[in-house]
Amino acid sequence: MVAMSGADGAKPRDGQGDGQRDGQRDGQRDGWSSRSAFILAAIGSAVGLGNLVRFPAEAGANGGGAFVLFYIFCILLIGLPVLLSETLIGRHGQSSATESVRRMAAESKASKYWEGLAGLGVAAAFMILAFYCVIGGWVLYYVGLFVGDLFNSGVTGGALQGMTADGIKAIFPVLLENGLLMTGLDLLFVAITVYFVARGVSGGIEIVAVWLMPAFFALLLGITIYGAFGGAFTETLTYLFTVDFSKLTGGVMLAAVGQAFFSLSLGVAGMITYGSYVGRDVNLAGTSAIIAFADTSVALIAGLCIFPIVLAAGLSSEGGLGLMFDTLPHAFQSMPAGSVIGLAFFVMVGFAALTSSVALMEVPTSWAMEKFKTRRAPTAIAVAALAAALGAASAYSLNTLSGFHPLGFIPLFEGQGIFDTLDAVTAKLFMPIGAILTAVFVGWIAACTNSGCFWCGGCARWY
Repeated sequence: MVAMSGADGAKPRDGQGDGQRDGQRDGQRDGWSSRSAFILAAIGSAVGLGNLVRFPAEAGANGGGAFVLFYIFCILLIGLPVLLSETLIGRHGQSSATESVRRMAAESKASKYWEGLAGLGVAAAFMILAFYCVIGGWVLYYVGLFVGDLFNSGVTGGALQGMTADGIKAIFPVLLENGLLMTGLDLLFVAITVYFVARGVSGGIEIVAVWLMPAFFALLLGITIYGAFGGAFTETLTYLFTVDFSKLTGGVMLAAVGQAFFSLSLGVAGMITYGSYVGRDVNLAGTSAIIAFADTSVALIAGLCIFPIVLAAGLSSEGGLGLMFDTLPHAFQSMPAGSVIGLAFFVMVGFAALTSSVALMEVPTSWAMEKFKTRRAPTAIAVAALAAALGAASAYSLNTLSGFHPLGFIPLFEGQGIFDTLDAVTAKLFMPIGAILTAVFVGWIAACTNSGCFWCGGCARWY
């Protein structure tokens, strides 16, 4: 296959299909302009709210350094091989996730039904996109809140001056009760996401990654340095990294495994889709290692960014969305330049949320383009419209539709509304099942049925 030139070697490849899709140039399939662009886009796909909130809280509550060590072990033993496998499938297939798996299965003389593993990932990506954009809307709301507060409180003062602790704590619950406002914010975030996806890989998705990921890292490091000098940094180091193997129970180990899948965005066909835009001369093993290292580093640094601020204010370090939308705004009130730091923090979170939502939307968009032979822009808009509709239902499930439990007859999902059900189905079922099937497919089906093993390099045509 021939390919697009790029400074880091991701060259253009021959196009597929009838060449009618937007983003194709001169019959060539759109792709990353360079290896660096692919790495930044893949990191952006993986880095999200799970890194910024969930991992640090899990580490602190479950053995500190012991949890961190076991998590890194899970990344190396499970996460990195699956990440490499997904990228490998995409690059070999040079098509949508399902088509890439189907092609590899056909060449391996394996069952065509293996493409179902990618179909599971496409469904998971769409479902996550629907409720993730609702959360993205919350982030936009807090960005607006702190922009207004910056004008009221000034640069040097603490955030949200004049508000009581109870008033600050009520901001998030009041937002959750306003289904109309959340739906509007969700639509705005979906619109921002689809704008970049509709522009194609090199003309839209890559731009988000190349500009926003460096800005994200700069903000993350800047807030971390601020917390190191102005917050409870020593207490944070003790909280996160004191090794206590007595807390490393079976349940905690399972949590670490789940966090590894969630953190690297495995099992949602995202890396298969992004891998399909990678040139043949890019070293996938080295690139995957960089992505996994960067993703894990963000998770560790996020703890050093958030908890010095929280602990210095004497607030609870309990994780989850409450840490971001309840606890941190309160902590910013007691900090010098709290309005500026608060605004910088939520802009940083917004960048992470956008790069992730772009990756999530690209998965069903790529699949639908391949399936129905449609152009990119209208396909992306159609996917966005469906995601916005499901997102609106998710938003209203937190208030007006709170009594509707779509899978309540199943014990695992008992009492969960649409929002929580989408989260649980994808995180507890689709993602781990998809990731495991991917590992089995590449390790035992595709590689070993071709008289060679991918892991030892015997099956060079896959690599």
